[in-house]
Amino acid sequence: MKLGIQVLRFGVAGVAGLLVDLAVLELALRAGMNPYAGRAVSFLCAVFATWQINRRYTFHPAGISLWTEWWRYLLAMSGGGAVNFATYSAIVWTFPNVPHIASWGVCAGSLAGMAVNFVGARWFVFQR
Repeated sequence: MKLGIQVLRFGVAGVAGLLVDLAVLELALRAGMNPYAGRAVSFLCAVFATWQINRRYTFHPAGISLWTEWWRYLLAMSGGGAVNFATYSAIVWTFPNVPHIASWGVCAGSLAGMAVNFVGARWFVFQR
């Protein structure tokens, strides 16, 4: 599959993951979790959702066990996740009184980590 198509599909999967991330974070915050613990939970849910989409439509299964593929994907997404969480934390910490700041932080963090995540997925998890 051509690189441009993969980037586009990865972006679509990322938007789906962003929606999962936002929804789970909102539920976590309403349940009384702090913005950082809630973000860790929402990130894991988003990673699982994007893994499912990316393995089917963007890169196709890597030819390894499902369990191994999941852990490789989680590891690869952790690099972008670190960039993502750092961006999110900086925004939430800097602007604590802005309405819906956690949601804005998730969006900014997702954009910040996307390139790192694509490289990890394409050349580490789903390499042929």
